[in-house]
Amino acid sequence: MTMHPHARLPDSLNDCLALDHNDPLRALSEQFILPEGIIYLDGNSLGALPQATAARVNDAVTRQWGQGLIRSWNEAGWFELSQRVGDRIARLIGAGEGEVLAVDGTSINLYKVLCAALDLASARGAQSLTVLSEGGNFPTDLYIAEGVCRERGASLRSVESSGLNAALAAGVDVVMLTHVNFRTGAMHDMAALTRCAQAAGALVIWDLAHSAGAVPVDLHGANADFAVGCGYKYLNGGPGAPGFVWVHPRHADRALQPLSGWWGHAAPFAFTPGYRPAPGILRYQCGSQPILSLIALDEGLNSVLAAESLGGITALRAKSLALTELFIRRVEPLLTAHGFGLATPREHTARGSQVSLTRSEGAYEIIQALIARGVIGDFRAGDGAAHPDILRFGFTPLYVGFADVWRAADHLQAVMASGEWRAPQFALRHAVT
Repeated sequence: MTMHPHARLPDSLNDCLALDHNDPLRALSEQFILPEGIIYLDGNSLGALPQATAARVNDAVTRQWGQGLIRSWNEAGWFELSQRVGDRIARLIGAGEGEVLAVDGTSINLYKVLCAALDLASARGAQSLTVLSEGGNFPTDLYIAEGVCRERGASLRSVESSGLNAALAAGVDVVMLTHVNFRTGAMHDMAALTRCAQAAGALVIWDLAHSAGAVPVDLHGANADFAVGCGYKYLNGGPGAPGFVWVHPRHADRALQPLSGWWGHAAPFAFTPGYRPAPGILRYQCGSQPILSLIALDEGLNSVLAAESLGGITALRAKSLALTELFIRRVEPLLTAHGFGLATPREHTARGSQVSLTRSEGAYEIIQALIARGVIGDFRAGDGAAHPDILRFGFTPLYVGFADVWRAADHLQAVMASGEWRAPQFALRHAVT
């Protein structure tokens, strides 16, 4: 049985092997191609490849495209694929059927909903619009917000997480937050923050890039206004997989998004002059979508939704918390012996599906030394004392087991005890860290 996050943690590798053997979620790992000897703790950045994806994409290339040619827009249902995949994502984020689209990328979708939110705020009579976010938010979110605010004559205010409530009291129009922080794995209370922001008169946009498929999300339960996310992390859609966008039905027909392309037209194949937006979420489409990538994302969703018969996201979350708790306990001695800090909250309700360690020296080199040993995590550069360098370890319960966690901690301890991370080759910086 899957270990409950509050149950006694295993005391040995043999205990971990026993937990893995009896885990009802264990069979889900057989859906993935994972190289022999690799402990993959980077699914929070790029999900593993599902076994069925290559055949599914090959069929789309050779049969649907090769034989069906342009007929496959109708016969294979390519044109509605964004909607069908979106409906499947909706099951993971507490949204309804017909409310989510799998389209474009997270940054583009964020641009759409941020513009729409500012238009709604302006329609309420707000004169000088303000967008509130966190200084530690994922940079692309802040970059997009900077650009939108520059275009709209709005202002962007960024504060630390601890200062959000005070900032709301000062008056803002749109709040733009990431549910699970990409650096630390800290998770906001979505429902509580949404209530607080809306009580202050603000609209709320949630970025679910590190949430969807990893932690329970209930957009309707939280009464959120907008949400975006990506398909290549916990949804296992492959590198550069399409993102997704959700708009609460109360806003869907009231606001226009600025990228008024033909796929978002009410009658795209009428080819009439002048833009007439499609109803509801369909207007958040823009241009032709990458069908092969959408098919790969659809197969990635199969790997996540396969957990539904085994307890779904609730079961995945319980295992995720147990895996992260075990890792934290196992690396605890390193926090004092080797100068690491723990950036991830210890409280289960405040933690996503990753563990982030800080270190003032050698964080990048330590990650490289671990990768050389077959333990794949990643590094995120800091920008000073408030946001130090981070070693990130993601724990995707679909394919990570308790023995993986135990062995990964052993490798980290060995890297530090031997000092091997100081070898010159581990200091070589790659384009992607």
